[in-house]
Order: sequence, then structure tokens, then C-alpha cells
Amino acid sequence: MEKIKYELEFPIHASPQLIYQYISTPSGLSEWFADNVNSRGELFKFIWDGAEEQAKLLTKKSGERVKFRWLADDEDSYYFELRIQVDEITKDVSIMITDFADDDEVEESKMLWDNMISNLKQVLGST
Repeated sequence: MEKIKYELEFPIHASPQLIYQYISTPSGLSEWFADNVNSRGELFKFIWDGAEEQAKLLTKKSGERVKFRWLADDEDSYYFELRIQVDEITKDVSIMITDFADDDEVEESKMLWDNMISNLKQVLGST
């Protein structure tokens, strides 16, 4: 079954440099994304309630974006990306999420991201 690509935007009141630390480092990711995160080179291990998922870091642009692919995905074209976007005029900061989900799981997946970004905002002290 082919997965559907979707994008989400979350306005966030924090500096892009600070946000980047939380989306690109194992210690930052374990504050809001998973219970624990370890990395060895490009391989990141995410742990939730004792369950483990491994992801490969595909690209990383300092202060701007990180892109991962779950190793459990059979298809190389699926990934999830966290991108920091700054409006040039207003300087408003948003986190852009690009992800893929099965047709019947898109809404559930969006709600999961919504919860995750809420966690991140709490950690950052952003409203």
C-alpha cells in the first residue's frame, strides 16, 4: 500500500537556533519526541515505553532542517522531515513537518505530531 505524503505547520515562539538543538540532537529529541534517543553516526534509536525504532539521518542543514527515514519502512522514498521556517517580514517562526502515513492513518498521524509539537512547545516554554 502506498503511503500519503502530508505537511503540517506549527507556529512556535522560540529562536530557530534553540529549536534546532531540540530537533537535531539525541538529547534534544529525548526531551519531547521519545523517552530516550541514542545515536551512532547517522543511525538514531528512538525508544518509547520500551519499544525501539531506528531511523537513519538522511540530511541535516544546520539551524534549518533534519530529515530521517525509519529503517522499518521498506520504501526508501518515505521519510519525515522537521524544518524550521522563518518569515522574512514578520520573523515569525514555524516548524514544518513533512511525513508519510497509510491512507487510513493520516489523521491519527497528524494528531500524534500535534501532541509531539505541544510537548516541544512546553519544553521550550513557548505558547
